[in-house]
Amino acid sequence: MTLLNTFDLTYPIVQAPMAGATTPELAATVSNFGGLGSLGSGTTAPDILNDHINTLKSLTNRPFMINLMVLSEHDSNTLDSPIPAWLTKYYQEQNIEMALPKRPALSFAEQLQVLYDNPVPVASFTFGIISAEQVQRLKNLGTRVIGTANHPLEAKAWAEIGVDAVCVQGVEAGGHRGGWLAQSENDPLGLLTLISQTRACTDIPLIAAGGIMTGQAIKAIQSAGAELAQIGTAFLTTDTCGINDIYKQALLDASQDKRSSETRLTRLFSGKQARGLLNDYLRDFGQFESAHKLPPYPQLNAMTKVLRAHAKQNLDAEYQSLWAGQGVALVRQERTIELLERLVKEC
Repeated sequence: MTLLNTFDLTYPIVQAPMAGATTPELAATVSNFGGLGSLGSGTTAPDILNDHINTLKSLTNRPFMINLMVLSEHDSNTLDSPIPAWLTKYYQEQNIEMALPKRPALSFAEQLQVLYDNPVPVASFTFGIISAEQVQRLKNLGTRVIGTANHPLEAKAWAEIGVDAVCVQGVEAGGHRGGWLAQSENDPLGLLTLISQTRACTDIPLIAAGGIMTGQAIKAIQSAGAELAQIGTAFLTTDTCGINDIYKQALLDASQDKRSSETRLTRLFSGKQARGLLNDYLRDFGQFESAHKLPPYPQLNAMTKVLRAHAKQNLDAEYQSLWAGQGVALVRQERTIELLERLVKEC
């Protein structure tokens, strides 16, 4: 049985679940077209997540996906690292009032409960792995389950607990990748290498992500052994995406030679490796990049939240996290439906 059949799709396109960027309107547009639309809901409070699910169910009768970040209660509750001196100094120099939240992240258990209480067609998970019992409980509710992996061993671990598919993310991918083993950060693999190495150790159906911007790239990953393509960056500059206008314009400028399209892997915003456009924040504080000098995720993410919000409020792209994949030079300002039609035509 192919993944097109498993997920009841017309086209091999999965819209990536980018937390903070996806909207019910974006996901519904992709799902109604025949792809798999998704919401990145890892930073969404349970009551709002429930509302989003209900909104999606009203906008489409097609399958859609909810993505959650797997964090332990300890990680989401613990805020015991000191704020880095360079970050404190920046807040002071900019006269920005810094107030830390009581906890650095939302409770994964409470978010997962929403999916038990209000079942969705597809659920995917990133930043960690859930239990076989949790997979089975979701499946008993009629939910298909997708794991995320940046290393073949992670994909194998997901396969062993009975998920329907694994999304393998190459190092080309924008934003945070979903791996949790040390190998996935220490020696990150390019997408085609990752697909081939994963194929050698498990026959779990694969979804491929990382730098996919065209129909030709979709064909390439299918030839390499993946069935579906998960596409993120290309959707960021479409009309139904939820990112702010300054962020969107920075991406478009990168595609029009008005700004460098160079991206970097960085921990400076969140404590976890993520790929984004090179900007002044990454230049100014790059000397502090090494992991042992930074608070871990999600603690640093909570510490820089005010910085990012201040930059957004002041229409400043240089201190926002401009997450983007290595294919960012190919983004276009277009309607979501136009992007989808173009991808299918190129396939």
